[in-house]
Amino acid sequence: MQKRKLGNNLEVSALGLGCMRMSFGDTPTDKAEMIAFLHAAVERGITFFDTAEVYGPFTNEELVGEALEPFKGQVVIATKFGFKHDPDKGPSPANGTDSRPEQIRRVAEASLKRLRVEAIDLFYQHRPDPNVPIEDVAGAVKELIQEGKVKHFGLSESSAEQIRRAHAVQPVTALQSEYSIWWRNIEAEILPTLEELGIGLVPYSPLGRGYLTGKVDQSTTFASSDIRSRNPRFTPQAIKANQVVVDLLARIGQEKGATPAQIALAWLLAQKPWIVPIPGSRKLERLDENNSAVNVQLTPQNLGEIRDAMSKITVVGDRY
Repeated sequence: MQKRKLGNNLEVSALGLGCMRMSFGDTPTDKAEMIAFLHAAVERGITFFDTAEVYGPFTNEELVGEALEPFKGQVVIATKFGFKHDPDKGPSPANGTDSRPEQIRRVAEASLKRLRVEAIDLFYQHRPDPNVPIEDVAGAVKELIQEGKVKHFGLSESSAEQIRRAHAVQPVTALQSEYSIWWRNIEAEILPTLEELGIGLVPYSPLGRGYLTGKVDQSTTFASSDIRSRNPRFTPQAIKANQVVVDLLARIGQEKGATPAQIALAWLLAQKPWIVPIPGSRKLERLDENNSAVNVQLTPQNLGEIRDAMSKITVVGDRY
């Protein structure tokens, strides 16, 4: 697996692995099976794993911590803080945001235990908190870095202004944000800001929550616990209307001997050398398919064809 650098000095595999659905969401999973899967990912060269306290809540960090404990020093684990805790049920996006410095510290201490590490490799603010100045957030993480409890500071879904203000207090290593061939709103302001400041980008949902694989059609149904059952891009009408995007990926893929998913990931990798997508996966064949995207070379002509085609396509449905 090729390597890439986030920020100045965080080296990770060119593709990471989003772990959320291994213990959270639509389909129950077997813990032993997921631990074996995570071990297989490491064996295949993946060194960058993404989790959060809110996934579960807590169970995803516990799973990742247990599975990756044998690989201490060989892998990078990213986790997140920033959602309000319910006294009984823990954190949830439904509770609202909470990035108060004292809460950040509490979350860090608890995540360290669940992840079974001495220091959190990459600690993201999960979402901006309108009630806490970003300077206070960056300052709290800076203290944790000085104490050796955190190695790198990250942000997620932040604006260009928030990134600049945070970076002035504590250098930001990476921004996590949705970015894919069919959701490119960050290109106007965010990408130039990251390039200027030397911050890496970690795109989540790089395969459009599975749509860009070409394996979703109008007859696909989603369980009520699956976020896609409520997502405007996954109504039968939107699925039909957006098929043109998959057709484009399939056409390029045919030339390259690659799947639509591999073209979607190769397109992201071709945008900037400091972009590290984190597709989620729970099956080895999908993991291997995704990993092979690093070997797909898109020419300037391919990229131009995709750009021109996408400029004429209007993607139907909001992302949330």
